[in-house]
Amino acid sequence: MDKFNAFMERTLVPVATKLNNQRHVAAIRDAFMFIFPLTMASSIVILLNNLIFSKEGFLAKILFLPKFFPNLESAQKVLASAANGTINIMSIFIAFLVASLLAKHFKADDMLAGLTSIACFVILYPAPFGLKNGPNVMETTYLGAQGLFVAMLVGCLIGEFLPKLFKNERLKINMPEMVPPAVSRSFSGLIPIVIMIMLASILSYAISLFAPNGINEVIYNTIQTPLRNIGGNLFGVLMIAFTQNLLWAIGIHGPNTLNAVRAAIFTEPDMANLAHINDTGSLSDIPYPETWGMLNDAFANMGGSGMTLGLIIAIFIASRRPEYKEIAKMSFIPGLFNINEPLIFGLPIVLNPILVVPFVLTPMVNIMVGYFATIVLKIIPSPAIGVPWTTPGPLIPFLGTGGNFLALIIGFVCLGISILIYLPFVIAANKAAEKERQAQ
Repeated sequence: MDKFNAFMERTLVPVATKLNNQRHVAAIRDAFMFIFPLTMASSIVILLNNLIFSKEGFLAKILFLPKFFPNLESAQKVLASAANGTINIMSIFIAFLVASLLAKHFKADDMLAGLTSIACFVILYPAPFGLKNGPNVMETTYLGAQGLFVAMLVGCLIGEFLPKLFKNERLKINMPEMVPPAVSRSFSGLIPIVIMIMLASILSYAISLFAPNGINEVIYNTIQTPLRNIGGNLFGVLMIAFTQNLLWAIGIHGPNTLNAVRAAIFTEPDMANLAHINDTGSLSDIPYPETWGMLNDAFANMGGSGMTLGLIIAIFIASRRPEYKEIAKMSFIPGLFNINEPLIFGLPIVLNPILVVPFVLTPMVNIMVGYFATIVLKIIPSPAIGVPWTTPGPLIPFLGTGGNFLALIIGFVCLGISILIYLPFVIAANKAAEKERQAQ
């Protein structure tokens, strides 16, 4: 462990320190920190709705709430709209904040930069479409986490170039002194903003010529096309796990991005497995023992994508960073039920050069553990029984195998492995923070 920590300090920590001080990375990191309270609030609401007010919720099932409250799920409507004002429009917040923070770095008008970034983000957004005998509507798909990559890209471009245009004296409209400051400020940046809006419009039109739904469609098609022919096997599960968590690491909602791919690949095998269990009552000879749900969801998703329950515990054990500890405390309860947006956007893990490595690596290691336990060594049956996604960590393989206690033990082994993988990176994050403080 000491040799590994020394290797991390020599190699990864200097790179991480340099990247964390790079203005675009710093702006994105700080933007996610600013929206953390909204992410946390939304996660708590989603947790309550899925644990208590859903018939498939973990607490609802163990407390037999659907029996006592037949209309239990109708209570979800009370809190359902909370996500619309928080995580469902996260990309708008990020587009504004990244550009604003970069403009502050250049000592330019941060408010105008942020507003211009939102305008350009929406210009590049899929165009509204008309409903039959109804008004035009705009889809919301890319306003949330699925649009984060484009939002960060737009924010970085506007935040980088608009301040340079602001400082060009030839592009300034100088108003008389008697004009109110707010009006003068707006006119001073008018020409640079017009230039940015026009460039975004031209780019949007050019992209629409070959991709009617804009740049978001280009990104998603580019990602999904190579994955369409992956079959339901260990290699396919590992490839999707790697891609999904790598997408999260760069700010794209991995599970949502690949949801269609996963559904196309694994829905039919999962349904065949369930039919087999219903017909025979046996888990040992199911026709498709290597699906996403049985390898990733059962053994490699404790705490959510990246096996982040292990990261939370590793932070409790080894972190000396106060902000990490506070975020881990607030993220523990949601993380216990596999909701980890507070951790992903709070630390953040997104574009974090130290935590990205274990975030991508840990699930793949635990998928292999599950594969060897179920397929190679056959010490437990495959966890083919469907389990609600909010079920706490090691209980998923236990309940998925119909109550096999060895599966419960293997679940805890996987959790332990994730803690061990995350620990040296948490220690490296301590050292990176110390170097950053010394450099200030």
